[in-house]
Amino acid sequence: MTKNQAIAEAFADGPAFIPYLAVGDPSYAASKTYVEALARGGADIIELGLPFSEPIAEGSTIQNAIVRALEGGMTPDRFFEFVDELAVDVPLVCMTYYNLIYQYGRSRGDEPGPEAFVERAAEVGISGFVVPDLPAEEADPLRAACDAHGLDLVFIVAPTTEGERLDGMMERVSGYVYVQARLGTTGAKTDVSDQTTRSLERLAEWDVPKAVGFGISSGDQAARIVANGADGIIVGSALVDIVAEGATSEEPVEETAATLEAKARELTDGTRKGAERRPDIADAETP
Repeated sequence: MTKNQAIAEAFADGPAFIPYLAVGDPSYAASKTYVEALARGGADIIELGLPFSEPIAEGSTIQNAIVRALEGGMTPDRFFEFVDELAVDVPLVCMTYYNLIYQYGRSRGDEPGPEAFVERAAEVGISGFVVPDLPAEEADPLRAACDAHGLDLVFIVAPTTEGERLDGMMERVSGYVYVQARLGTTGAKTDVSDQTTRSLERLAEWDVPKAVGFGISSGDQAARIVANGADGIIVGSALVDIVAEGATSEEPVEETAATLEAKARELTDGTRKGAERRPDIADAETP
């Protein structure tokens, strides 16, 4: 179920911590510093948001981050330049919307379609994609392009996803499944939804890592979710909030980066503590 070796290795040693930031928020240079801080804080995979003008799956926190990034001049080509320049040693997953992927070839004089975007992404070091607005039944062209370049294609499974739609996603997914912890849009929460455990149980038959996102904001939440069976946690809004606070207060980039690194360490530690509570993991690690 995994096409990209780097992503497979990220899950090989236990549950993965996967942070998200919108690239270019609040500026190109600051954003690079923040992504690199997350890597130092223990990120196993980093999801990089390529801003799109109509982010339908996002709550206000990430929508505002996308606005800041777009106002700062972020484009697909700037995104690829950003990824190429990053000094991190973890797999990078591009989270964006299908119109940008589909139209990228046209901007380069080619026919529209996913091939040109995927090829360029592979060249700069992207390991996979999350495309929230792409239905699984319409994903075969992107799936084929990803296969051709050894990249993973991650789908978001909501608590209400079931039947043929769920089967279609799980037939095409690779790398990991993004398990939506609750209904609604993204945004940090203080509780852990009961829907999370039910979703993980529903997906247990498929042999692909399950990473839970939507609402995780603390190390304690991360520990509980991993202890309940998740193979990873995805955290976005709680980190974007830190970036937004730094931008609003105009504090030095280095201070915001230090806060992000500390938060990443908290979430990494929570992920590891959750794994220690799992008998399946503990038994596997016993000689």
